[in-house]
Amino acid sequence: MDKAGYEQGRLDLPFVGIATFGKNPYVQDWQSIDADVAILGAPYDFGTQWRAGARFGPRAIREASTLFSFGHGGAYDHEDDVTYLPADKVRIVDIGDADIVHTDTIKSHANIEYGVRQILKARALPIVLGGDHSINIPCINAFEDEDPIHLVQIDAHLDFVDERHGVRFGHGNPMRRAAEKDYVTGLSQIGIRNVSSTAKQGYEDARAMGSDIMSVRQFRKLGVEQVLARIPSGVRYYISIDIDGFDPSIAPGTGTPSHGGFLYYEGLELLAGLAKQGTIVGIDLVEVAPDYDHTGTTAILAAQILMNTIGRIMHARP
Repeated sequence: MDKAGYEQGRLDLPFVGIATFGKNPYVQDWQSIDADVAILGAPYDFGTQWRAGARFGPRAIREASTLFSFGHGGAYDHEDDVTYLPADKVRIVDIGDADIVHTDTIKSHANIEYGVRQILKARALPIVLGGDHSINIPCINAFEDEDPIHLVQIDAHLDFVDERHGVRFGHGNPMRRAAEKDYVTGLSQIGIRNVSSTAKQGYEDARAMGSDIMSVRQFRKLGVEQVLARIPSGVRYYISIDIDGFDPSIAPGTGTPSHGGFLYYEGLELLAGLAKQGTIVGIDLVEVAPDYDHTGTTAILAAQILMNTIGRIMHARP
């Protein structure tokens, strides 16, 4: 582009420039976060029990998110007649990734927790890109000094294993670790189906510790409104989205795919309903493993569900 072209401004198409989330500004100094929403990458996948690869999830989701960055000053939805994420009202920043120390779960999780705590300290909404589902553990730890939260999980697997061969912080453990926190008032575990990584005792423990468990078929039989009615209203929600909660026909790029999952609008309508009936105070989206999906569909789904959910969260706020 010549000088005259630059003076008229840049078109800045999705495939041009640096791939931050939604092509929003990058903030390197975590002490200087000034935004409504802050994106943190957690490229950790040492907690997996089968196929690794979710360490590449944050990069893939960020690149996919550029598809939704055409620079129209917001995202107009003709069905809702709403422009979500208006550029003059919603400030989103990408603060990069937490540092991951290979083979060191405790240090890597501590670095993720620190990033979430810095976002909360700045009074911004943390959106964490995983990584395997164990990264939910440090995310929930970061809310220790905050008001109580109700955890809503979208997932194929219960992830309620207490301990297996000494492992307590893998991707089969996060919901058990969350349920142990006194500031987690309950869990809604939605989409759980088929053969699970959690044994029957884990399901019994989950219910005893305050979990409401629903499969995809139960969700569809009830419908979105009745499912929302089962989730406490008027409270603070933390949302944990495992991409394998969605059907592998639209999300094959994950380590533990499970057929019979959600379709896009089922997930979005649930999340949009939560944004209206309570306050969503944090989200993690995990288990995107792009090497198992060379079409990029899984990462696009992750970016699209996050972008639309953020829009609905911010639209619902005063």
